[in-house]
Amino acid sequence: MNVVPFDKLACPLDGGALQRHGGSWRCAAGHCFDVAAQGYANLLPVQHKRSRDPGDSKLMVEARRRFLNAGCYQPIAAAVSRLVLAGASPGATLACLDAGCGEGYYLRQLAAAAVGGPQLALLGLDISKWAVLAAAKQDKRPNWLVGSNAKLPVLPATVDRVLCLFGFPVYGEFVRVLKPEGELLQVDAGPDHLCELRRIIYPSLKAERAAEAAPPPGFDHLATESLRFVLPLVGAEPIADLLAMTPHLYRASAEGRARAAALSELELTVDVRLARYRRAVAG
Repeated sequence: MNVVPFDKLACPLDGGALQRHGGSWRCAAGHCFDVAAQGYANLLPVQHKRSRDPGDSKLMVEARRRFLNAGCYQPIAAAVSRLVLAGASPGATLACLDAGCGEGYYLRQLAAAAVGGPQLALLGLDISKWAVLAAAKQDKRPNWLVGSNAKLPVLPATVDRVLCLFGFPVYGEFVRVLKPEGELLQVDAGPDHLCELRRIIYPSLKAERAAEAAPPPGFDHLATESLRFVLPLVGAEPIADLLAMTPHLYRASAEGRARAAALSELELTVDVRLARYRRAVAG
């Protein structure tokens, strides 16, 4: 078995180490967090929430699960797995945190890619309880947590790789949890990502953002590569799922959403940037 849960967890209330006791995680101060029947734990205290039900909705999570499980973004998953595993010794244990894991697709793909390679200690974290519930239902091996990137419930210097895939990076927290020489893999949309859909749902497109000139604070830049491919979608359902799993669902006007809903097929450009950073020596 090449996948084990990541267990270097920290209490979200006092930062102390959490220990597993049966069906709960507890710290020395007595704070207790139950493990749900589905296998995940909620480490997002109510005082750290900005809304009653933060993160992606159940609708968005279900749409993303269908879309990703159909293999639409498999080339992205393959590139992520390749970059995460690059240079890892087959006999090593690689601790990986997916910060904003959604329904767990990329960690599942990483686990499949690592067969015969290093052992993986996997932690998937998302602020959406619906996303974490869906992830836990599909794969029991990683440790799945409801939590926030703003205050990761992870002990300092315990992670080899942090993944932030189309998410909301909190670089100070990433630096804190990474081991010395640990790496961050950040995946973001490129300028032409889903441009065909965006032209349909928006009256005009925003100008291309300039590429990041400097590495994030606390990191050294290792490499950036672009991945671009054509994705044909046939049928109304996958088009609707793609729209529902992105922020475009709420940003588009009613007229734009109606134009998308009328489509029965669409050929899309997928354009993403994969940037690797190493924790700086002084980080």
